[in-house]
Amino acid sequence: MKLWDKGGSTHEKIDFFTVGNDRALDLFLAPYDVKASMAHAEMLATVGLLEAEEATNLITALAQIGKEIAAGTFEIEAEFEDVHSKIEFLLTERLGEVGKKIHAARSRNDQVLVAMQLFLKDQIQEIKTGSQDLFHLLISLAEKHAGLILPGYTHLQVAMPSSFGLWFSSYAESLTDDVFFLEAAYKVCDQNPLGSAAGYGSSFPINRKMTTEKLGFSTLKYNVVAAQMGRGKTEKAVAFGMSAVAATLGKLAMDICLYMSQDLNFISFPDQLTTGSSIMPHKKNPDVFELIRAKCNKIQTLPTQLSQLTANLPSGYHRDLQLLKEVLLPAITELQSCLDLMHFALKEVVPNTDLGQDSKYDAMYSVDTLNEMVLQGMPFREAYKAMGVLIADGTYQPKKDLHHTHEGSMGNLCLEEIKAKMDRACDF
Repeated sequence: MKLWDKGGSTHEKIDFFTVGNDRALDLFLAPYDVKASMAHAEMLATVGLLEAEEATNLITALAQIGKEIAAGTFEIEAEFEDVHSKIEFLLTERLGEVGKKIHAARSRNDQVLVAMQLFLKDQIQEIKTGSQDLFHLLISLAEKHAGLILPGYTHLQVAMPSSFGLWFSSYAESLTDDVFFLEAAYKVCDQNPLGSAAGYGSSFPINRKMTTEKLGFSTLKYNVVAAQMGRGKTEKAVAFGMSAVAATLGKLAMDICLYMSQDLNFISFPDQLTTGSSIMPHKKNPDVFELIRAKCNKIQTLPTQLSQLTANLPSGYHRDLQLLKEVLLPAITELQSCLDLMHFALKEVVPNTDLGQDSKYDAMYSVDTLNEMVLQGMPFREAYKAMGVLIADGTYQPKKDLHHTHEGSMGNLCLEEIKAKMDRACDF
């Protein structure tokens, strides 16, 4: 069944190519299509396009379909083009002629838009929740290991003293930035496109404000052409938020892989979180973190992929837009999985407690020793040169009793302030 079927037939090769993977992907959107159809039916009754009893019957039948979707018994068989045609078929099969009335005053275009935006709103909230969970774990690890020394690097050269508290909380605060991106994406999604039909509105006297309220949107996308132009732009907004989270996860995963190496040995994990080698019995490989890194690198390409799909399209609907789902929906599942696995594994991290006293890192204390000279009255440039001479002739003695007190430094992590920032970021 095709919603655009006028009685003719399309070659099966064309059907296969144009439908693509839509049936599988549309299962993600099925509950949201039901929700939007229920609101649409209720609205049609208020404007006289359905009798009250017809609307009640449609809503009851849609609720039953929703239960079947939740139970996993709903399928989109090969004879159906997409979720929309399957649901309309079921309504007609169960209710007769009234099932054919549900499509009045809407198009498959705005059906896809509204279902996708409802879906994306929920998925953004899921990603936000996963980000918050990881944030709170990172903060707790920062609190637990606040003063534990960790060498800081620039150019992959030992640079200055850092701490595990500083390292963990740096990624926590980075996640607050990512949640701000997610909030912006949520606001883009939170505009009701239903009623824009094929992109040019309808001659029916529909009530778009009513469906906006029923579906929980904060506002509607007023201009019907702008609503259709939102397809692609909305997905890109979500992709930018996802890529921000992925960038933070990917960098953290890379740090973990580096810090787990035998040469550094900054951190370790229990055996059950690592993998082995088929020929090297000593190996404890960070496969889970390597896969998080790779998956997050792939997710960071999402904005570019979506931009390329839509770059040269004029306004109005084009079938190119169907491919947005193929790119975005699997990536959402992957990002949620990466957040979950990072949280699961990072709970078991074991920091090395002896790094601060290892003589091979003595050079990282040179700046603090230099700063002590400045505090005693020596001009900074003279102190810098003097320290260079001491290091060169091997007489440098590191000053390891550190006093970092300014906001955001290793001695003043400002964890409460970072928590408050995340609370503000999550206020949507």
